[in-house]
Amino acid sequence: MASDGHIDNREIALIKTMCENSPLFKDINFQEEVNSLVNKINTRGKEFISYYFDILGKSALSEQEELILIDFAIQTIKADEQIEYSEIKFFKNIRHRLKISNENILSVFPDIEQFLEEDIITESFLDKITSQYLESAELPQFELISLQTSSTEDLDNK
Repeated sequence: MASDGHIDNREIALIKTMCENSPLFKDINFQEEVNSLVNKINTRGKEFISYYFDILGKSALSEQEELILIDFAIQTIKADEQIEYSEIKFFKNIRHRLKISNENILSVFPDIEQFLEEDIITESFLDKITSQYLESAELPQFELISLQTSSTEDLDNK
């Protein structure tokens, strides 16, 4: 949700709802977790995102877990009704660290074919596009997220 340099309230509300409805995140305190991640982005910035990509590439996720991750990413990208190229590059960085085939992704998400267009050909090119994303990404200092304020009510009313 921070890949475009802005955290939109609609993205927060969407991710919170998805976490509440997913058995993978049933034991997570959403506000603590999201603020921990915001703090890591604020303090470590691009180093943290690079670390995230590395961990994702080494993870042994099931195909179902990979589809859940893809679903979270796609819905988050679309949540603020503005799709930025930086978000697509971030998605491609996630996707190319997963083992699932494009065919299996498209069987579940047929409307995201443009997100899967091949522009990452080799590992060195993946390293290059990751480096380009991290060099061009603008990561401002984000405010911590409070789910107990009137902004939560605003989210519920949207």
